[in-house]
Amino acid sequence: MIVFDKVEKWYGDFHALRNVCETVTAGEVVVVCGPSGSGKSTLIRTVNRLEPIQGGRITIDGRDIHGPGIDVNGLRSRIGFVFQQFNLFPHLSAARNVMLAPMRVHRMPEAAAREAALALLDKVGLAHKADEFPPRLSGGQQQRVAIARALAMKPPVMLFDEPTSALDPELVGEVLAVMKQLAAEGMTMVCVTHEMGFAREVADRVIFMDAGAVLERAGPEDFFLRPQHPRAKKFVSDIRHA
Repeated sequence: MIVFDKVEKWYGDFHALRNVCETVTAGEVVVVCGPSGSGKSTLIRTVNRLEPIQGGRITIDGRDIHGPGIDVNGLRSRIGFVFQQFNLFPHLSAARNVMLAPMRVHRMPEAAAREAALALLDKVGLAHKADEFPPRLSGGQQQRVAIARALAMKPPVMLFDEPTSALDPELVGEVLAVMKQLAAEGMTMVCVTHEMGFAREVADRVIFMDAGAVLERAGPEDFFLRPQHPRAKKFVSDIRHA
């Protein structure tokens, strides 16, 4: 579904992505991990063109998404993105936050959009909070609304950029539970996360990055029990002793 072919990314003199070659197949859950500044978030932000690339190609369903003539808004409507910060509209209720894109982009009638939003909020365990405004929700609840909002456009791919990093520890579990449910339903997911327990339990494959390059790719059991690259070995060792 997603193919990275020799992708290069620079910020001035800083080489952020180095010759990245990866394939994410439909229905696969890929966890991208590595130290801070390794290029993880930059990598997934290139998938919906939040970041341009300076070399290589990224294709989705065979189409070069950084090539000429791409409808960027159309592309983004097919890729759900959940950020570190929740980015909800504070003046709109939870339901209205979820309803907004289908009504604006797909011209969905308001009654149908609300019905769909309530179903999605129920899916993330928040149907009873449909008419609450974001400032009255906990961080975990806001992030679950953000997931429901991303799902409202029925994307075939979901990207998660450290979705629990802004949460208090006791709220992390409720967000991960929703992500586990999506994985169990066969959603194609690329997740940048420091939650290694989630990676071990849910990921089909773990990609380890450092200094902008992919240094190791493996199934979760092999990655956490038998890492091969010296930098990956140190990363796993540091996690064990944290």
